[in-house]
Amino acid sequence: MVLCALGDLMLDLIVRLDRPFARGDDTPAVTRAGAGGQAANVAAWAAALGAQSRLIAKWGGDTPGRLVAAEVGARRVEVLGPMAPGRNGVVVSIVDPDGERSMLSDPGVAPDLRAEELREEWLAGCDALYVSGYALLRQPIDEAAARAASEVRAHGGVVSIDLSTWAAIRDFGPERFLGRLEELQPDIVFANERELDELGGVPAAGTIVMKRGAAGAVVSAGTERTQYEARSADVVDSTGAGDALAAGFLVGGIELGLDAAARCVAKLGAMP
Repeated sequence: MVLCALGDLMLDLIVRLDRPFARGDDTPAVTRAGAGGQAANVAAWAAALGAQSRLIAKWGGDTPGRLVAAEVGARRVEVLGPMAPGRNGVVVSIVDPDGERSMLSDPGVAPDLRAEELREEWLAGCDALYVSGYALLRQPIDEAAARAASEVRAHGGVVSIDLSTWAAIRDFGPERFLGRLEELQPDIVFANERELDELGGVPAAGTIVMKRGAAGAVVSAGTERTQYEARSADVVDSTGAGDALAAGFLVGGIELGLDAAARCVAKLGAMP
């Protein structure tokens, strides 16, 4: 199977607090720096689960950009997309002692990917396309996402979109975001409950995978709605668990997705 993920390649800075944050004072923590970004996470997990994996993203030519591109490439992901002279994106993930995470995101050059920069060979033979929802919120990468979806669908591939962020959907406008989804006509939509609530409508997709964290997942296909329990895991860091689930679902179905999510939360960091 060939999976293509379009979106972002970021430097992830993860800070896991040993105790609640002490504002204005010192708080003990464990940190990790490495490759991340939603699309990059999905591509890396897909490769770890046995797929041929490609990442399509614009990344910065600065030191962080070169480092994360090399790291993702070392994970058997084909890193595609133009390198830009600007600043690579950075995400700072603050992880509470209970494993819940909050993120501070700087996209860098990632949203600057243009439709005309896509190459036909990047999408050739793609069985499944994963599009990060962040790509629908910004220009000109939104046009690149639409072109990629059209090309993959024309050659019989499956198109999937992750809603990604309830806060940005609110700022962007739920109706406007629903319009973007309709343009791309995804076969599969990944979302958590809050993202679906913020959207205020049901996305037009054959399958909706609702990610529920420790409560598992719900897969809706047509009139069928099936709930699945999460795998047992000692939660260290929930960063990237939804990305792992999406990769597993696309590669081998919901059971593999739940397995991957459990593997992800049991360690620090979003990559496998």
